[in-house]
Amino acid sequence: MSKGPPLNALDAITLLIAGVLGGLTGSIAGLASVATYPALLAVGLPPVTANVTNTVALVFNGIGSAWGSRPELVGQGRFLVRSAPVTVAGGAVGAVLLLTTPADAFEKVVPVLLALASVAIVAPRGTPRPGRRRRVVVVAEMAAMFGIALYGGYFGAAAGVLFLALLLNAGADSLAHANATKNILLGLANTVAAVLFAVLAPVHWLAVIPLGAGCLIGSRLGPIVVRRAPATPLRIVIGAAGLVLAVKLGFDAYR
Repeated sequence: MSKGPPLNALDAITLLIAGVLGGLTGSIAGLASVATYPALLAVGLPPVTANVTNTVALVFNGIGSAWGSRPELVGQGRFLVRSAPVTVAGGAVGAVLLLTTPADAFEKVVPVLLALASVAIVAPRGTPRPGRRRRVVVVAEMAAMFGIALYGGYFGAAAGVLFLALLLNAGADSLAHANATKNILLGLANTVAAVLFAVLAPVHWLAVIPLGAGCLIGSRLGPIVVRRAPATPLRIVIGAAGLVLAVKLGFDAYR
């Protein structure tokens, strides 16, 4: 059952446009919620309803991103199979936390993490090392994935930036390959959270329709942009956008 105010035609158009922008930015930089969540608030949804509705609509972002990222996903099957259970578990835990803990639980730590991730995206990548140290690094990477997926299931604003920074510094072949992997992992975390919200939370289903449609369109185009754009300038743009968002979130959390 839909929760919240009824939607008129202007609201639906607003959400469709926000979905396209969110899908495009989300599939490129992991910043979908920066466009979609405020749009849900703008049409009158209360914060919790907007949050869970946003998560459900962003399932279509994952679908479009995976569809558009198929060339970069070739050869990444083993890594995705290994990482999928970790991100699914993290997304589920994050969704449960959202429904059972105060809404500001991550407020103060997320701006710091986001700022570090934004810098890491622009910084030179490290070279993977073989042997025992490499195994330790893999465990650390899986733990980081769980934490990012948990945050993604809880709220998710800029969770994709955190994933992108992790994958780039874990030795991804290129920005396009890291972005494709990010889209799949973030999509998995988001989907499992969305399933829980669909059963347990006040999803506004009428808002999901235009927002999800827009996300599908925008996210299908995003991987094409990443594939064709120069990698270094695009990394700088993503890092700069992440830093701007980190400053805003930090201001909101600490003021």
